[in-house]
Amino acid sequence: RKKRSDRRHIVYMLQNVATGDFYIGITQGFRKQDLKIRVQKHIRRALTEHKSWTLCDAIRSYGAESFVAQELAIVRGKVNAHNLERQLIGECLPTLNTQ
Repeated sequence: RKKRSDRRHIVYMLQNVATGDFYIGITQGFRKQDLKIRVQKHIRRALTEHKSWTLCDAIRSYGAESFVAQELAIVRGKVNAHNLERQLIGECLPTLNTQ
């Protein structure tokens, strides 16, 4: 069976309200619940895996309650979603995306 290539993805921003720093990412899905689950994964990973990524460091430093997720776009297709994510990263220069 052929795998679907036109699933919807959410392009989102995760912003630290204390500092204004932000992260841009994508996740598969189109419901608010899908974005909420993705944010919870970021938080769980930051608190349990001790990665030295910029976003994880910020979550540990400021606490999960300092972060707010905002849906930027819903895009059909993985390639289109990745292209939009890269475009937004280039234009907005997010401070929490790992370089």
